[in-house]
Amino acid sequence: MAASELKPGWAEALSAFLGHLAGERRLSPRTLEAYQRDLNGFGDFLLDHLGSPPDLGDLATLTSRDFRAWMAERRRAGLSARSLARSLSAVRTFFAYAKRRWGVDNPALSLVESPKLGRSAPKPVSENAARQILDETSARGKPDWIAARDEAVLLLLYGCGLRISEALGLTGRDYPFGDSLRIAGKGNKTRIVPVLPTVAEAAARYVSLCPHPVEREAALFRGVRGGALGARGVQTLMQELRGRLGLSDSATPHALRHAFATHLLAHGGDLRAIQELLGHASLSTTQIYADVESARLMAIYDGAHPRARKR
Repeated sequence: MAASELKPGWAEALSAFLGHLAGERRLSPRTLEAYQRDLNGFGDFLLDHLGSPPDLGDLATLTSRDFRAWMAERRRAGLSARSLARSLSAVRTFFAYAKRRWGVDNPALSLVESPKLGRSAPKPVSENAARQILDETSARGKPDWIAARDEAVLLLLYGCGLRISEALGLTGRDYPFGDSLRIAGKGNKTRIVPVLPTVAEAAARYVSLCPHPVEREAALFRGVRGGALGARGVQTLMQELRGRLGLSDSATPHALRHAFATHLLAHGGDLRAIQELLGHASLSTTQIYADVESARLMAIYDGAHPRARKR
């Protein structure tokens, strides 16, 4: 059916779209809120821009200039490039749904480019901070098995370069650790990660103290009540540790993975080998750690070399 033959109002179309996201795609409440916020902003702009509440017929006739005017208005309102790119993605997703459901086609949207996003530099903790974090983990007065569990998890992040989800995704099937672990990372891409003796020893200590039995199909790392330890628990742990040690807010669980890569590179690690260990699909993603290390060395040079500063 042509868009001109069926013209539900903006509010009705948006409600149908959000219902589709919640019911068929089963998106989280937080993601749904983000979609609704971004699309409400787009609808408010159209109301102003067109002078009347938009319907599907109006959406089909918008030009690339109209979309760019909306993006320019959002930038003037203070939206960052990253937030604007997310808003544009929400609008594209809505239009794709409108095309499937109501036959609304607007080729002009494909001519609109997403804002260029600068790649944010990783913020690894220093080698000294990493040592302090691991030492402090067992000095918090927690039950021995919880202290051992927390140390083992953090060692997997720093000693093996795992993501939180990868460490917490380990099951009894993966224990005991051998010389390596087979990790299913992003996109179900499998990689082999060497396991340092200190990591294996920390895991063995945790298992020997844990009051919950190791079960082949259950999570290896357990919460107090025996359920799987969640990512939020590890984030809270790092929040507590950085508060005790006076570290910056950038000292997160993921900063330990960043530290794994940066410290390997600083001690002569090969960039392509680090790419494989981290499970990056592209070397350019790993290259950013080389940039961070170069910047650190230049800062040391600038602070220490007598000819580094202009007199």
